[in-house]
Amino acid sequence: MTSLFIDAGFDSGNIEVLEIDGRTARLAIRRDNESEFFQWFHFRVVASAGEDIVLKITGLGASAYPDGWPGYDACVSEDRAYWMRAASSFDKDEDGGTLTIRYLPATDVTWVAYFAPYSMERHHDLIAEAAASEGVDYLRLGTTLDGQPIDCLELGEGTTQVWLYARQHPGETQAEWWMEGAIECLTDPADPVARALRKQCRIHIVPNCNPDGSRRGHLRTNAVGVNLNREWAEPTSERSPEVLAIRNRMDQTGVDFAMDVHADEAIPAVFLAGFEGIPSWKDEQGEGFYRYQRILDRRTPDFQTKLGYPKARPGTANLSMSTNQLAERFGAVAMTLEMPYKDLADFPEPEQGWSPERCKLLGRDCMAALVEWLEGRDA
Repeated sequence: MTSLFIDAGFDSGNIEVLEIDGRTARLAIRRDNESEFFQWFHFRVVASAGEDIVLKITGLGASAYPDGWPGYDACVSEDRAYWMRAASSFDKDEDGGTLTIRYLPATDVTWVAYFAPYSMERHHDLIAEAAASEGVDYLRLGTTLDGQPIDCLELGEGTTQVWLYARQHPGETQAEWWMEGAIECLTDPADPVARALRKQCRIHIVPNCNPDGSRRGHLRTNAVGVNLNREWAEPTSERSPEVLAIRNRMDQTGVDFAMDVHADEAIPAVFLAGFEGIPSWKDEQGEGFYRYQRILDRRTPDFQTKLGYPKARPGTANLSMSTNQLAERFGAVAMTLEMPYKDLADFPEPEQGWSPERCKLLGRDCMAALVEWLEGRDA
């Protein structure tokens, strides 16, 4: 008799059951629709408490980022509120590359995910609460290919145009947890960081650029398999209405400072990537990015500058990526924030690793760093 059941028929669910033998399951991740990308998983396990379960996710040698699996521990939760890590190991030679997750459940139902999920229901709660806050304007920028709204929040009375946007890649749920922390800060009437930013800036926030991929359980693409962060040079209503709607609004408002919030599968660190290599590079514009990077490095131990992406050579920037496009198009100080799926190599927290709680705290730290950056710009 089967003593273990696995389900993924829910918002952002993704797993295929290949075989169940007692309390061991052999699994595979479903590819993004019309795409070869796969890495995100999210499923529910039903098994009686008090005895180990073993979950083997196979075929990972062909996943989007195979280097993300060594040293990675899966996220598990028994109440869907607090997410901890389950001991996991990766064997590149087993069954096409296998992540083996071992967990001793304390209850009969356990959720397992690549990172703590951020559901569309939670997204709508976030939008509802923020839109009801004093001084916040809500804009429906357009709709996705699946017919979901593209939500934007705007606030502040200042002239500096700040854009914060996240989850172009839907499986990077860290980005919307970061957004929740940033929005909670910015909508708090008593928060001094928020008061300073609202006075100096007009802030435009898109907490989820890719609702379709989020609901479908995709790693990296929208409903038709398009990587939105390769669409910013020439977005279309047929392939990337999300980017088209957001960029159209940016054209209306202008952009002075922009942060595109992401997560990286392999690098065990929080870091920023800039816009080196754009055709119109100016040292003054580049220094604006480097100065923000230095401020954030000083403000929080969860950020660092040693690990990150290589800088593009002069004139070789990919202008289909949003950070490069906005820096080139508007002369903006634009950047990509990356958070890990793994724990931080130089500042680990063994029970949770990198977590929703740390994402939210980083969101506020990034807003506080922006206050200091604005002060230095005007000095």
